[in-house]
Amino acid sequence: MRRDVFQAIADPTRRDIIHLIAHESLNLNAVAEQFDISRPAISKHIKILTECGLIVIKQQGRERYCEAKLDKLHEVSDWVEQYRKLWTQRFDALDAYLDVLQMKTIPVAKKKKNSKKK
Repeated sequence: MRRDVFQAIADPTRRDIIHLIAHESLNLNAVAEQFDISRPAISKHIKILTECGLIVIKQQGRERYCEAKLDKLHEVSDWVEQYRKLWTQRFDALDAYLDVLQMKTIPVAKKKKNSKKK
């Protein structure tokens, strides 16, 4: 099954695994020891992360080490960025509209105060 990066980061445990090995390569046992779930469950998460290209497993002697390959996260960053730009534009337009509305209501309020004084 072909998996994508979005599927990988959708699960909090997988995000924690990525965070854990982003700083240093760890063997599978060291990764599993950090979590309160079974070793087979951790292996399944690591398999998904490997299929997505976020982790590479390297054999060093008898041990298998997980190494983070975070370049794939650029896909997520690019996708989020397009929507950040869109919403920034929309909020800027809303701010401008609210400024126009506020300018229209301020003179009316001043006129009403001035007419009461007379």
